[in-house]
Amino acid sequence: MNMDYSDILLPARPDAHTEPAEVAEAFDRLEKSGKVKYFGVSNQNPYQIALLSRYLGEGTIIANQMQLSITNCPMIDFGINVNTEKPEAIDRDNGTLDYCRLHDITVQAWSPFQYGFFEGVFIGSDKYPALNKKLDEIAKKYDSTPTGVAVAWINRHPAKIQTIVGTTNAGRLKEIAQSCDYTITREEWYELYMAAGKTLP
Repeated sequence: MNMDYSDILLPARPDAHTEPAEVAEAFDRLEKSGKVKYFGVSNQNPYQIALLSRYLGEGTIIANQMQLSITNCPMIDFGINVNTEKPEAIDRDNGTLDYCRLHDITVQAWSPFQYGFFEGVFIGSDKYPALNKKLDEIAKKYDSTPTGVAVAWINRHPAKIQTIVGTTNAGRLKEIAQSCDYTITREEWYELYMAAGKTLP
């Protein structure tokens, strides 16, 4: 890759056989050798992060990559539906979003255009007519695109979530970058949320 160092290293999904002390030792060696500047994790819940931090030291983990999109956001659903009997009230990740905010760990959203777990893209999908209508409406208002608005929805959350877009298409990157030129309103955020089939308590 013609690189002397990496800005950040994030091990992927947790391995049941991982020894946190060994991961911490590897991180320490990589940092001291100058090969990696910062460390993060991917798809980890608060207890997994805390266990690793026990050996790394508080503040070492700066990011946690989690799947998040308008249609696939259980970490947000849970926070909205606390103390209800709705299925969305089930805490599926031990409050990862709030834990990360409390510990200054940036949540990075992967698959921001996917519904389900790699089932498909919701933009333009027949499965989400109401959402696509609302994405088009808001995109027109901000001279943007549905892709840009989908990222703007993530940007609007107060946790300052970063979006991992995974594309090298220049046109699509331009659409995504335009999402930083405007901020959708709180009302628009909830309109998109509900257009994706979500309900409020």
